[in-house]
Amino acid sequence: MLDYEDLRRMSPRERLRLRQMLAELDAPDPRARLASQRRRTIVLALVIACCVALAAWIGVLATTLPRYYRAGDWRGAWVGFDVALLLAFAATGWAVWRRRQMLIICLVVLATLLCCDAWFDVVLDARTSGFLVSLLSAVLIELPLAAVAILGARRLVRVTSAVMQRYRGEAGPVPRLRDMPLVGVGPDRPLSDLLTEPEHHLPPASTLAD
Repeated sequence: MLDYEDLRRMSPRERLRLRQMLAELDAPDPRARLASQRRRTIVLALVIACCVALAAWIGVLATTLPRYYRAGDWRGAWVGFDVALLLAFAATGWAVWRRRQMLIICLVVLATLLCCDAWFDVVLDARTSGFLVSLLSAVLIELPLAAVAILGARRLVRVTSAVMQRYRGEAGPVPRLRDMPLVGVGPDRPLSDLLTEPEHHLPPASTLAD
């Protein structure tokens, strides 16, 4: 059995090959592929059905909604939205300070809220005296901040993928974001595995040298 000193004496290429062999041993049972494909087909069918239904609903709204409408609680809507935006900024700052992986989620949520803020500011202020201010605010503040947040999340995902790829023993460049597979779910495993708690825990670093 290899011990810590044996691993240290191995060349980088030998350690890479060892990681590849271990990853192959831990691969899921190929017999589960058919069941996984069926589940994925069901999920994809549900997503497509939702897209079709939403597109039809958008058409209904576009033809039936009035062009102007008096809101019921204008103050509550905007104060509540800005409170959510404040919480997103605070959570992002905490995740940056603590260097937590949840920073990726915080950045995506923050970018989404900033884009929504810019959209509703511009659309709802159209043909009013405040339109120019809303447009400048969206172009110069909200959308640039959203771009910074989403680019930061993209970079963190790529860095995480690079680390995972290295420890799986995979060589080569990091794939594009849209080509990255889900971590923890291979082609032969169902997506439901993402909803379960991990069964295995990493051993303490001190035990690796024993």
